[in-house]
Amino acid sequence: MAEDVDIARPADAPVLDRLPMRDENGEIRPEFVEKIAHAIHEVDTPMLRAIVAELHEADLGDLIAALEPDDRVSLVELTGTDFDFSALNEVDDTVREEILEELGPETVAEGVRELESDDAVELLEALDEKDQEEILDKLPPEERDTLERSLLYPENSAGRRMQTEFITVPPDWNVGQAIDYMRDTPDLPERFYEIYAVDKAKHWQGAISLDALLRSRRPVPLADLIDEDRRRVSALDDQEEVARMFGKYNLVAAPVVDTTNRLVGVVTIDDVVDVIEEEADEDLKALGGVTSDEELSDSVLTIAKGRFNWLLVNLATAFLASSVLGLFEGQLEKMVALAVLAPIVASQGGNAATQTMTVAVRALATRELGSNNAYRVVMREALVGLVNGVAFAIITGLAAIAWFRIPGLGVVIGLAIICNLVAGALGGILIPMVLERVRADPAVASGTFVTTITDVVGFFSFLGIATLWFGLN
Repeated sequence: MAEDVDIARPADAPVLDRLPMRDENGEIRPEFVEKIAHAIHEVDTPMLRAIVAELHEADLGDLIAALEPDDRVSLVELTGTDFDFSALNEVDDTVREEILEELGPETVAEGVRELESDDAVELLEALDEKDQEEILDKLPPEERDTLERSLLYPENSAGRRMQTEFITVPPDWNVGQAIDYMRDTPDLPERFYEIYAVDKAKHWQGAISLDALLRSRRPVPLADLIDEDRRRVSALDDQEEVARMFGKYNLVAAPVVDTTNRLVGVVTIDDVVDVIEEEADEDLKALGGVTSDEELSDSVLTIAKGRFNWLLVNLATAFLASSVLGLFEGQLEKMVALAVLAPIVASQGGNAATQTMTVAVRALATRELGSNNAYRVVMREALVGLVNGVAFAIITGLAAIAWFRIPGLGVVIGLAIICNLVAGALGGILIPMVLERVRADPAVASGTFVTTITDVVGFFSFLGIATLWFGLN
C-alpha cells in the first residue's frame, strides 16, 4: 500500500495544513503537489527534506512525475542527501534522463553511492557513455569498477539485473561461525534470503537458505546444509528467461555465475517483478505497433516519429486490400449491397484473428507454445474459427436478408464469414509462429500481416462468392 504522508514542517517550525498525499482511490492529490511546488519556489528546504525523508521511493517517483520539469531538478537539489536516488528508477526514462542531464556529475555520483548496485546500474544504463564516464569518474575506484563490470554485460541480461552485494562463506565453516560473521560484518546487503558457499577463488559451491541456517545448532557444519543443486543463472542469460525460471520454480532469489562458474551476483524477486512488468508493457505496445521505449512523458514529435513507420506499413497493406475491391469494381456497381456488407466480413475476420494472435503471441513469449504442441493448437484454433464462423454466418446472413430483402445475399455473406473467420484463426496462430521461427518479434510484426490477410481473404471471398452465386459478369 502506498504511504499516506502528511505535509507538515518539523516540530520546531510552524505547521502547515496537514494534507494526505493520496486520495481514497490511491491517486496523488493535486493539492499535495501544489504544496510541494510552492515549497520549492519558496526554497523551504526544511519542509522538503522532512517530506522526502518520509516518502517511499515509489511514492517519491510519483511525486516527481507530477511536478513540472523545472521543479523536479530543484526538488533533488534542495533535498540533498535526503533525496533517495532510487526514486528516479520509478519514473519514465524520459523524465529520468532530463533530471540526470540537469544535475551535475558530482551530485549524481553521490546519489549513486547510496544505491544498491542493481539500482545504480539501472540508473546509469539509460545514459550515453560520455555521461556514464563523467559520473563513474567521481566514484571511488572499487565502486566504479563494480558498476563498470555490470555495465559491460549485455543489455537485458541477468548481469545487468543482478546486485553484486551478497554474502559468501567458506564451505568448511559451521553454523555458529556463519552467524557470528553476519553479526560482526557491518556492510551486509540490506536484504538477503540465503548465503552462498564459495571456494577461495569465489567459485560456486552451493547455497544455504536462512531458514535452514537458523533452525540448525551452532556446531552443525555448513556442508550438511549446502544445496549444491540450487538453481542459478548465468550472467549472460536473458532477463526474460530468468523471470520465467522464477515463476516456474517459485524463487525469491537466484545466484548469478559467470562463464567460469564464479559467483558474481544475485537476482532477487523485486528485480524480476520489474522485468515482468517491462516485458508485458513491451508486448502490449508491440501488438499496437508502438515502440517499446515510448513513454507518456515523451514529446509530440518523438511519439509521432516512433509510430510513423508502422503506420506507413499499414498504409501499404491497406492499399493491397483495397486492390482486391478493384478486381470486382463492376460487380460492386451492379449491387450496392455488396459494397455495404464487404467491410463487415473483413472486420469480423480481423477481430477473430486479433483474438487468436493475442493468445499465440503470449503463448510463444511464455514458451507454452512450441513444436511439441503446435499442430494440436493450430487445429484447435482452426476449429474455433469454424465454429464461430458458422454461428456468425447464421446471424449475419439473417440480418442481411432482413436488411436488403435478397435471400441469396444471406447465403453469400454467411459463406464468406465462415471462410474469413477460419482464415483469421489460422493467420492469427501461424504468422506469429513463423515470425518466431525466423527470429523476428511476433508481437511487433504480426498485427499488420494478420490484418492484411483477413482483409484480402474477406473481400475476395465475399465478392468472389457473390460473383459465382448471382452470376454477375
